[in-house]
Amino acid sequence: MHPQVLRELVDEVVKLLSIIFEKAWQSGEVPTDWKRGNITLIFKKGKKEDSGNYRPVSLTFVPGKIMEQILLETMLKHMENKEVTGDSQHGFTKGKSCLTNLVAFYDGLTALVDKGRVTDVIYLALFNIFVGDTDSGIECTLSKFTDDTKLCSVATRWREGMPSRGTLTGWRGGPV
Repeated sequence: MHPQVLRELVDEVVKLLSIIFEKAWQSGEVPTDWKRGNITLIFKKGKKEDSGNYRPVSLTFVPGKIMEQILLETMLKHMENKEVTGDSQHGFTKGKSCLTNLVAFYDGLTALVDKGRVTDVIYLALFNIFVGDTDSGIECTLSKFTDDTKLCSVATRWREGMPSRGTLTGWRGGPV
């Protein structure tokens, strides 16, 4: 569904989408089409002949993006209310980013060095905690922070069978 269609038919579509969202929330089942995406290459800059100057972008179904945003906001609100994350959390925290994380890290490191303290650094990227190899890995991680079984169920189902397909001008591949 094109975003313009949603804008023009918002009064008619909003009630239907809210019913679908509520049904997905109650059942833990997410419409398969909402998880599909077409991966296309977007030119960044430089020579168009150089494949390194393109970045892959997944074009997904707009209602699916809306549902994904609702799910994300629900998880973040829950984590904030339960004080699951500390001040050192940056990546997906409002007002913080990977850059602010690196600046805070650098400030702390230089403060230790300035004091003459011997310092070892181990910097871990914990991305796979939430997008592990198995769907049950996601559910297990979320269940450590919440007793909301619907949140765990919807988040887990969101990842199940999430196919994408490549697209180039005049060509569309199968699921990858």
